[in-house]
Amino acid sequence: MKKKFNTIYSLLIAAFLLTACQAAEKAPQAGIEADMGGYKYRVISVTEAQSMLENKDFIMLNVYTPWEKDIPQTDLRIGYDVLPENMHQLPAEKDAKIVVYCLSGGMSKKAVATLVTSGYTNIWMIDGGLTSWEAAGLPTEK
Repeated sequence: MKKKFNTIYSLLIAAFLLTACQAAEKAPQAGIEADMGGYKYRVISVTEAQSMLENKDFIMLNVYTPWEKDIPQTDLRIGYDVLPENMHQLPAEKDAKIVVYCLSGGMSKKAVATLVTSGYTNIWMIDGGLTSWEAAGLPTEK
């Protein structure tokens, strides 16, 4: 009887651990998946971007031109219109996580198009850019 109990107990623990691992693997990512001509990227809110900055594991790229200001922790400032000739400033790894923003979103979409068609596979865009960031009362840097 004790052996049967131990077997059942072991199976229950294994099932629990398996379920917990599967749940962790399927945890939803921030934002929503968007599609640009078959190329995937993610669109995040300023609230999600702010939360992501707490444990930053990405390159933050400001593509607004003319440059005026940055979201804190911005790593690179490359105008959307000169991005193709400045790709050498970006990580060589095509799966590097890159978060893109501009003033309101139009330039970001063009930059995202450049990045995804150049083979980058982990591109994120802040919805509404600096305009939404400031509207949420969040700080910027000059």
